[in-house]
Amino acid sequence: MQNTDSLGKERVGKLLAKFAVPCILSLIISCLYNIVDQIFVGNSRVGYLGNAATGVIFPVTVVGWGLSLFFGDGAAAWLSMSLGEGKGEQIHRGVGNAMLASFVSGCAVILVAYLWGDGLLMLLGGTEANISLAHDYGVVIYAMMPLALVQNCLAAIIRADGAPGYAMFAMIAGAALNIAGDPVAIYALDLGIAGAAYATILGQFVSFVICAAYLSRSKTFRIKWKSFIPDFKILPKIMALGGSSFLTQLCIVATTIVNNVLFVRYGMKSVYGADIPLAAFVVIMKLFQIVLNVAIGIAAGAQPLVGYNYGAKQYGRVKKLLKLILLWTGGICLFFTVLFEAVPQAFLAMFGAGGGAEGLDGELYMRFAVPCLRIYLMFITFTCLQKVCSIFMQSIGYAKLAAPLAFLRDILLILLAFLVPLGLGVMGVAWAAPVADAAAILATAPVMVWVWRKLGRAEKEEAARTSETEGTEVAETSGAEAAQPSEKKA
Repeated sequence: MQNTDSLGKERVGKLLAKFAVPCILSLIISCLYNIVDQIFVGNSRVGYLGNAATGVIFPVTVVGWGLSLFFGDGAAAWLSMSLGEGKGEQIHRGVGNAMLASFVSGCAVILVAYLWGDGLLMLLGGTEANISLAHDYGVVIYAMMPLALVQNCLAAIIRADGAPGYAMFAMIAGAALNIAGDPVAIYALDLGIAGAAYATILGQFVSFVICAAYLSRSKTFRIKWKSFIPDFKILPKIMALGGSSFLTQLCIVATTIVNNVLFVRYGMKSVYGADIPLAAFVVIMKLFQIVLNVAIGIAAGAQPLVGYNYGAKQYGRVKKLLKLILLWTGGICLFFTVLFEAVPQAFLAMFGAGGGAEGLDGELYMRFAVPCLRIYLMFITFTCLQKVCSIFMQSIGYAKLAAPLAFLRDILLILLAFLVPLGLGVMGVAWAAPVADAAAILATAPVMVWVWRKLGRAEKEEAARTSETEGTEVAETSGAEAAQPSEKKA
């Protein structure tokens, strides 16, 4: 079993770097599955229609991702808190239950997706121009959903088990295969957009195998067959701790679907048509996802550290970790914001600036995409700070506070996305984002001030209890020593 003393003693900055960097890389690499597909597809003969098609499938994959985080992040937080409380003997049951729940959830997703068929795709923003491409991509991606969910669940557990580097290696191996497989499948084998999907599921399967192999060498638990027996005392606790992550992903799904539909609806009334705004938004969402995953990687990497120290009642270290999380998130996100505002064309060009062999208007696409990117990502720093605050509260067991914060920004965005375009047209869909970002951070700030003050009070109370205990022990020791001469004299 792992010696976890370092989590409560080693310098917090060093620990955060050790845990957060591999977590960030793992999350970014997981993004690459879909992003690399879009880059190769967008530069192929189908042009930005391919990007629009992958964007139609994106909400389904995010639902799967959210379910895996529901159980994976929940199990990771529960594992860390159990270690801090000295209850490591029950961890294997939580891990087994989280894996089982992820697999069953994946089966449910593909059942719904296959049975609903193209009707689901049309609901998610499909158009006559991209529906066949979306179908070809989706039917392949769905097939790997159960194992992909288990793999992502395991990655969170592996990081909490003290092996973030191993989780990162699993993601890198799968992503490398996907990157190498995309040009082969799309161009050499002439499989088109379906080839991108085949390359993706190959990478996901390899990542799953590597993560599953970790179970034989885990540090704080030993998985057994009985670990997979449903435990309805532990599983609800895991789900409560993972609820914030799940709601975050569901909100991404909701905002993506609403934006897909609204960009199509208002685009049809503009010179850009339906597919140009949709394709541009899909690319912008991928850039948004990269930056958000950096922020989530910092917070998720800190999760085992925060959970352990909170469980061990080392509230001063918890406060230091919170400060570092906010500082790192704010600095990195501001850096990305400057790049997005200064050179948006460079980012858009990666995903294909032209219209492909279909003769679609690439110049018109860029004319819409450049200002749309600048507007939508204007306050992405606020979004990221608000999300990491939610994850932090999840890490210390404040599930009831974390949950509403997890979807606050996205609820505001959905409401504004329906209202703002009434006056500004298709570009008004983009303007809804920075307004929602600003409102959400203003609402989150006072909650975090309250949490900070509560941690401060807990720190003082714990210090007083420790001082009182030490004083009692000293008094008892002195009394015992004073009694010894009397005993000898007697």
